Amino acid sequence: MKKFYTIFITAAVFLVAFGFTSITHALTVSPAILEISGDPGTTLAGVIRLFNEKDTTETFYTSFENFEPSDDSGTPQFVGANDGLATWLSSTGSVTMAPRERMEVPFTLSIPPGTEAGGYFAAIFFGTQPPIAEGGTVSIGGRIGVLTLLRVNGDIPEDGGLLEYNTKDSKGFYTIPPVEFEYRFSNDGGDRVVPRGDIEIKNTFGSIRSTINANPTEGSVLPDSARRFSLIWNPDAEIPTGFVETVWYQWNNFHFGFYTAELNLGWGFTNQNTQEKISFFLFPWQVLLVIILIISLFSTVIRLGGRAYKNSLMRQLEQMQEEKKEKEKNEKNQGE
Repeated sequence: MKKFYTIFITAAVFLVAFGFTSITHALTVSPAILEISGDPGTTLAGVIRLFNEKDTTETFYTSFENFEPSDDSGTPQFVGANDGLATWLSSTGSVTMAPRERMEVPFTLSIPPGTEAGGYFAAIFFGTQPPIAEGGTVSIGGRIGVLTLLRVNGDIPEDGGLLEYNTKDSKGFYTIPPVEFEYRFSNDGGDRVVPRGDIEIKNTFGSIRSTINANPTEGSVLPDSARRFSLIWNPDAEIPTGFVETVWYQWNNFHFGFYTAELNLGWGFTNQNTQEKISFFLFPWQVLLVIILIISLFSTVIRLGGRAYKNSLMRQLEQMQEEKKEKEKNEKNQGE
């Protein structure tokens, strides 16, 4: 048997629960995702590592299910095991693990001769109850699994691209970041694609203020589906709740004017790419209002102070003139 090339992706272990989820505290599996490629007619082999976290002996049962996209969120929908990749996978029916035991469970994947090139997707599950076939589906208790992404080699068409790109709810006016962006990507090809790229945020003067990874989780778009991706500029910011807090936040994170956010994406083995640009306006009116009030107050103080100084000078001048007249009058009287 040939061992397949496996890429380990940092991801949360995928959990599906029917009835209860206690298995999440009983079993750890790795890797969370398997990426596999192979030719039609070949048999591939690999292992999945298990760790029984409990202090008691536990038995876990294996099962397989195909999955497909359920909506544009990227959440998989499991559709049974009547055909496809779920029927090409095999492993031991169950494993019994001692307390705190680690174990490697082997499995094989036999790709039938003549299989059409493209992507095939299934999950290898480990559950707390034996699988019971019910109308082509699998009935099982709490279970945890490994997503298995198979690429059958051959001439695989690639098609699709960017469907939408905008701020969330098409919002165009903000007083402070964060700003949330969304884009929908369509895959009309024969295998999954992983869009890669970034969003460059520029201010009114064209200076880059931030660069955001367009797909930080390396999310896939399955064939004949579209997926929505959400990104946030300044996601770690603590949103102020009061006026004073907002003013202080805006003062320390000042953004004002028209901003552009340019999305640059590449995907596929043929290195396709696309660019799209949107604009939005940042107007921190709270801190601007305080600045205007401070300037107005300062101007008023200066104006009133200047007027008082002017009046004081006028009074001094009038007093000097009166004293001069009085002096001239006295000198005249003395001369007579």
